[in-house]
Amino acid sequence: MFACVNKPTENKTNDHKLSDDSLLTLIQKQTFQYFWEGAEPTSGLARERIHIDGEYPQNDQNVITIGGSGFGIMTLLVGIENRYISVAEGQERLAHIVEYLGEIERFHGVWSHWYFGDTGKPKAFSQNDDGGDLVETAFMAQALICVREYYKDGTQDQQRIAQKADQLWKDINWDFYRNGKDVLFWHWSPKYAWGMNHAIQGYDEGLITYILAASSPTHPIPASTYHKGWARDGQISSTISKYEIPTILKHNSKTGEVGPLFWQHYSYLGLSPKGLKDKYANYWDAAVNHTKIHIEHAKKNPKQYVGYGADKGWGLTASYSVKGYNAHHPDNDHGVISPTAALSSIAYTPKESMSFAQYLYQHLGDKVWGKYGFYDAYSETENWFPQRYLAIDQGPIVVMIENYRSGLIWNLFMNAPEIQAGLKKLDFESPYLK
Repeated sequence: MFACVNKPTENKTNDHKLSDDSLLTLIQKQTFQYFWEGAEPTSGLARERIHIDGEYPQNDQNVITIGGSGFGIMTLLVGIENRYISVAEGQERLAHIVEYLGEIERFHGVWSHWYFGDTGKPKAFSQNDDGGDLVETAFMAQALICVREYYKDGTQDQQRIAQKADQLWKDINWDFYRNGKDVLFWHWSPKYAWGMNHAIQGYDEGLITYILAASSPTHPIPASTYHKGWARDGQISSTISKYEIPTILKHNSKTGEVGPLFWQHYSYLGLSPKGLKDKYANYWDAAVNHTKIHIEHAKKNPKQYVGYGADKGWGLTASYSVKGYNAHHPDNDHGVISPTAALSSIAYTPKESMSFAQYLYQHLGDKVWGKYGFYDAYSETENWFPQRYLAIDQGPIVVMIENYRSGLIWNLFMNAPEIQAGLKKLDFESPYLK
């Protein structure tokens, strides 16, 4: 149905330039296919990874990701709205997904990071991490709220999907994951209990977890848990600059470092940072500045990597790397560019993100472009162009392009009544608040 380029033996570049709008549409449509055609067939949810080369060293081709599936559910709404699929096709898939999510094992309402899609059994993420994953669950809950809002006034069948999505969200026991303290914990296991002992504290991708936990109508956390836990009693604010650009927030890294760009994507797929403020930050400014720091790093290119620049390759995030998997950022730069980093930042830096998209499409061609859009990562320096994809990187591309163009997912999430109440409870300001 959609244009596919996948010729590993040669590099075909594109001689004619697509308009910016046409290229964005092509990227959205083709990346959407990861979650539509590429979905794990039993669950209908997103595979953790898809390797076009067919090699899966961990034998995990049928493993589904809860966080990546949350992103994927949002892409389904984008696909329906843009007629990439029919209304009936999208409705059928979403009805199946919410049923599946209600049947698999949860831990105080919280899903695991991974499941075997064909059996529905949890797959341990690490030795002690074999139970509930609150942050991955937050990414899923963000999507379920959007589904409910999308279908709540629809046909009887659509309203049944909305009601099921609503119940799944309300079943999540956020308060349990405080473990009696004024902070949320990332993991709980029936076997290892709180053995991971990983408190969720800012600033990183975990902001949405606290917003949802404060907004829950069934198992909410008190506002103090946000201020004392996530915001570290105010220590989340920062006066540090990098490349003479204010960071605004203290990133969850060494002093003076900024994190990978997925920190500015995952929470903000539904939670709109436009005009979003509390006593710690203006979150739009924080997101824009974080992105501009990555652009400035590519311009300065201190390690002289090939293909770096504001109008070439820029954007560092967690992705495949020349050696395994790595959370790339300006202080952890291995010459690996992850297309999701710049593409999912298009709302923050439209000019630079669009220049990057045109650079990839025109100059690198099918070295980086395949069946499900741009591949996960590449390195011109190392001449490394693996034909592999990750759900958590493909999903934000589709959603953030849509938020940039129409605001669809932002509007669904931000107008949900519980989110409105939760943001007010935490003393946020937002143009969405009524």
